[in-house]
Amino acid sequence: MNLFRLDASILPGASASAEIADIAQAEWTAAHPDGTVTRRRLGTDSLPADAWSLATVAGFTPETDRTAAQREALALASALAEEVQGADAAILAVPLYNYGISQHFKTWVDLVIAGAGPTTPLLKGTPTVLVTALGGGYGPGTPREGWDHSTPYLERVLDDIWGADLTVIKRELTLAETTPGMESLRELAQQQRSDALSAAREAGRRLAGR
Repeated sequence: MNLFRLDASILPGASASAEIADIAQAEWTAAHPDGTVTRRRLGTDSLPADAWSLATVAGFTPETDRTAAQREALALASALAEEVQGADAAILAVPLYNYGISQHFKTWVDLVIAGAGPTTPLLKGTPTVLVTALGGGYGPGTPREGWDHSTPYLERVLDDIWGADLTVIKRELTLAETTPGMESLRELAQQQRSDALSAAREAGRRLAGR
């Protein structure tokens, strides 16, 4: 059994998304002590920024005319796609940055698509947990309702394109504890954290088939 785990936080030591993902992973590992875990830490071990353009152009270039850099980019794209497709279960921890996804995560998605093709259902039927953490509040009635341009994109890729059996765990207000002006939201933020950690335990058990 193989678990694919991806983290996109640039601050792994203080990452709300990683905290939630760790709990889900622990449940999977407890059920599969001999299983393997394939890790991608995009926020701290980012992929080459030019790899996607190189791989994409290479796809339209005869093999004999490809440069060494293009061949290397294509090999990386194929390897990333194989990591996803080879998973029996998957956990992706992807925080919201500047109202969207980070450049690190977008580069990864683009490379996986370059390696597998734009419509290949890499996670078809695979139990998958998406963990996302947002510093503020973006729900109905909030001042920034509709500003979360990350979660819909993530669901589109993982569910609609890659066919994952998807569970989404979303924690908001992660900055309430340290941000002036958000003091009144701290109790709600703590409840959001508690709910997310509980959801992670349940989702981890489902990943493990328990």
